[in-house]
Parts: sequence; C-alpha cells; structure tokens
Amino acid sequence: MEQEKRLYHNYDANVQYIHDYLKIDKSFDLIHLDVEYAGKKMALFLIDGLVKDEMLHRIMWFLAELEEEDLDEDTLDKLIKRYIPYVEIDVEKDLHKAAEMVLAGPTALVVEGLDRVILIDARTYPVRGPEEPDLERVVRGSRDGYVETIVFNTALTRRKVRDKSLRMEYTSIGRRSKTDVCICYLEDIADPRRVEMLKKHLDRIDTDGLPMAEKTIEEYLSGKAWNPYPTIRYTERPDTASEHLYEGHILIIIDGSPSVMITPATFWHHLQHAEEYRQKPFIGVYLRMARFIAVFASIFLLPFYYLLSTEMGLLPEELAFIGPKEVGLIPLIVQFLVAEIGIDVLRMAAIHTPTALATALGLVSAIIIGQIAVEVGWFSNEVVLYLAAVVMGTFATPSYELSLANRVTRIILLIITAIFGLKGFIIGVTCYILYLTNLKTFYIGYFWPFMPFDAKAFLQVLIRQPVPNDHKRPSFLNPQDPDRQ
Repeated sequence: MEQEKRLYHNYDANVQYIHDYLKIDKSFDLIHLDVEYAGKKMALFLIDGLVKDEMLHRIMWFLAELEEEDLDEDTLDKLIKRYIPYVEIDVEKDLHKAAEMVLAGPTALVVEGLDRVILIDARTYPVRGPEEPDLERVVRGSRDGYVETIVFNTALTRRKVRDKSLRMEYTSIGRRSKTDVCICYLEDIADPRRVEMLKKHLDRIDTDGLPMAEKTIEEYLSGKAWNPYPTIRYTERPDTASEHLYEGHILIIIDGSPSVMITPATFWHHLQHAEEYRQKPFIGVYLRMARFIAVFASIFLLPFYYLLSTEMGLLPEELAFIGPKEVGLIPLIVQFLVAEIGIDVLRMAAIHTPTALATALGLVSAIIIGQIAVEVGWFSNEVVLYLAAVVMGTFATPSYELSLANRVTRIILLIITAIFGLKGFIIGVTCYILYLTNLKTFYIGYFWPFMPFDAKAFLQVLIRQPVPNDHKRPSFLNPQDPDRQ
C-alpha cells in the first residue's frame, strides 16, 4: 500500500512534483500549462488527444473572466461549484493519485493556495460507432454492439436496463496500466455474497497491466490455468448482457475491450444465442435443438465414425454402408489428424487475410485443395464428408471459446479411440463428462443442471420457454428475487 502524498504548502513544489512524476519533458503528448487567473497562479496537466479541447477552452474562458475578489474566500468551493462549468469534477488531496489520474485522461488543475488538486474529467477517446458484432448476428433485432470505450458500454447497458438498482462499481487493475474496470449487477437480484466474492478476486489480481483486457482477467478468475473450457461467457450485444443481468448474473466491463464478461456461466450458457429469442417459441425450440445436435456432433461424430469404420462388427447389416470402401495408402486416423490441422491452418490464414481476399481463400481451399487431395489419395470421400459436417457443427457453436475447446476434445477422443478401440472411446467419453462435471465456475457446477441433475432446470436448458411462462430465475445463481413476474 503506497503512502499518501499530501500536497505541499508551497504551490511551486506541488507543480514541480507532478511535472517530475509525469516526466513532462520526455513525452510530447503530456502537456503542462501555466496560467494565471484572478490573481492566482494555476497549472493544468493533461494528455493531448484524451481531452475535449472545446470544453477546456470554455472552462479557461470562464476563469479568465474572474476578478481577484471573486476568489478571495472559499476559493475551492467557488471554483468547483460556481466558476468551473462542468459536471464531472472532483478533488484529490493526494499528489501521487492526482498525477496517476492524469495518465488515465482527466485534467489536473493545481491552484495556488489550495491543499487539493481539482480533477476535471473532460476526457474523450477515439472510438468507433456501435455496430452489430460479427460473432453474434441475428436476423431480427438490434444492430448495436459494445465498443472499446467503457463509458459508452455502460451507457449502452443502462439504455437497456432502466432500473434504480443497477449498480456500476468502478475499480482499476494493473500496477502500471491502471485499466478501468466496471462491475455491473442488479443489487435487488444478484447474490450479494457472489458480488463480494468477485470483488475480492479482482482485488487480488496483481500484474503490470491488462494488454489483452478481458482475456487476462479471465485467466486470473478461472482458477485452472490449463482448463480449455471457458468458465466465463463473453458477449458484444447489450441485449444479451441485459438479459443476463435480469437473471442475476454479474457483468465485468473492461476499458479497451468490446467484449463484456458474464459471470458465472455454465456449459449450457455457451450454447445459447440471441436468435432463439428473436423468433417464435416453437421456432426457438427447433433452432436450439438443431444447435445442440450440431455442437455434440462436432465433438463425437468423428471418433464414433472412426470406431465404426475400424470395428465393423459393431454395425448391424442395415448400416454396413458406413465406413470407407477404400481406405487408401494413408491410415484413416492420419487422414483425420492431417485434415484437422489443415482446417485450423486455413482458419488462421483466413483471420490474417484481408476481407476482400478471404472469400477467394475459402474457394481455393474448399474446391482446389480438397478436390485434388481426394484425387491423389490423401483423403477418402467419406473423410471429407464427415469432416465437413463436424466443421459446420463447430461453426454453429455460439461461443468461439467453446468451439475451440470442443475441437481439442474431439482430437483427443479421436486419438484415444484409434489407440484403444471401443474401450478407449467409452473411457474417453466417460472421462470427458466427469471432467466437465467436476469443473467449477465460481464454485458452481459447470455442468449444472445436468450434473447435479435438476429436471425442471434442465428442461428449460433444452427447450426455449415462452417468455410469459418463464417465471423463475435460475436457482443456481441464488437470486434475491427468484420470481421474474
């Protein structure tokens, strides 16, 4: 804990301390401006590009109109309550904190004769407009999405949740970066113990900075560093985040990231999508079931197909057509592994390819490479068919993080099945389910309500309920107000 640095009685000493702390002379974008208004010396410290110039010009114009007698008595109160026309204004008695705040964007005003530094939060950031997120598109619905500025994101959330119990609690993380972080929840609904637990976890984060924003925080909060499965859900849609607030979840909004973290999040939360709630309930049920089939096929289809292809005795005569007619020179397991790695390479290539060329890359990889690979004997036709089905299931997974974890699981199951056969497949699937069952997300079972089993809650997971019939909030969140209506 750093010791408080109180202001000196000498004005010049205060100005020199901030000047030296910020190393003004070594950075062109750090500005130290000495002025004199109403017979008092003043100094402004700010960062060029992070301040609204028009607002500062207006404040300086007001101060320039003052006479000496205007600030003879109660100088501090008169300045912050009458002569500085701005809503976001604060005072700081610690010189060190005042200098740190300048690096975050606010302007520090040091006034001769005052034992406080006046902080004018007239900052602004370069920002793009709210656009629909690429990973969470819907056919019908709002087209706004979170951006990289924390103040805009909190405003987008409040626009959706006009509730007096909505809390936006500010903190900063990172010894050097001092990244702005906001904890958002509904005080009348969220479990207060879980809120306090999350705050303590965030307070214990000790690192230089958050260059990767939300991903750095996730690694501190998730507990198991080598766990591939996401225990925190991300969203870039304000409507999705707001819906989780009403359920009793807690949001973490980080400056510099358009992704808002939703805690806690079970395995099934990563399979939900806003499109299911933008359609009629019956259609929503169909979309959810189709998505579940696609996601679980992306995990188990290839290992199961390999098992049936190599152990023909498991198939009845009616299904004898399953399995490659000609395996070729390359073993089936090698074909699958090469294809899996090839798909990941193509995915990474598409990410690093300019948008205008990404479509051409997809056509080249799908038509030319795929067709020639089959013709020369690298792959069989059935391998390409089942692999394409698995890839579609991967892309149908709403959570990108979950799709990556499922891909790793699929490869592991495939290798175990190739080595140990039927026993390996059964043991691998069993260990997979037990692993997810044992996994925790903020001390809550990751596989809830499947394990531990809750029939009513699991039915709500499988079937998208009509909104008028969805009376209860999820019980695992322990909401203070469990009834929605």
